[in-house]
Amino acid sequence: MRAAIVMLLSLSLLCGLLYPLAATVGAGLLAPERASGSLLSRSGEVVGSEWIGQQFTDPGYLWSRPSATKAPYAPCQPDFSGGSSGSNLGPLHPDLRAAVVARIAALRAADAAVGAPPGKAVPIDLVTASGSGLDPHVSPAAAEFQVERIARARGVEPGQVRAVLAHATSGRQLGLLGEPVVHVLRANLAFDAAFGRRRPR
Repeated sequence: MRAAIVMLLSLSLLCGLLYPLAATVGAGLLAPERASGSLLSRSGEVVGSEWIGQQFTDPGYLWSRPSATKAPYAPCQPDFSGGSSGSNLGPLHPDLRAAVVARIAALRAADAAVGAPPGKAVPIDLVTASGSGLDPHVSPAAAEFQVERIARARGVEPGQVRAVLAHATSGRQLGLLGEPVVHVLRANLAFDAAFGRRRPR
């Protein structure tokens, strides 16, 4: 019994206190920005995390991938703290089809509201939710789909919007892994810096 109690206390101290403390301190020293949440700031105000997606609905911003949560998680926005979740709907489920149709209609309506020309094929990542619901990126095709809407909403040329998006686009890791992606929050912060900040809608 004595040996069991000593083992319990030793492992509790090692695994429950010393290891977490060492990992926390080590992460703070080796990668302080990531350890603190990879937060992005504007004028000293935290506006989100580099690795957690947010919901954008203003036509002058790049929109994120849909989320299956009731409201996509948005750092620093308590009203949108729905957390992380997938829908678990199979590809033939009627609810998934209905959700996709509704998302396509919303994208078309947003284009029509600013006079953007219709007829473009909607990229799949703009109408299907990810497993986590927290994706901070969209594909270059999804970003290109939104260029005309953003340009018209902000009163600028599409080429100017594409130039901003190019700076928010990352290529494959090591030139081989993954696919090119566009960071939504970074792109939207860059839009505000280049063309002026949008008023909340």
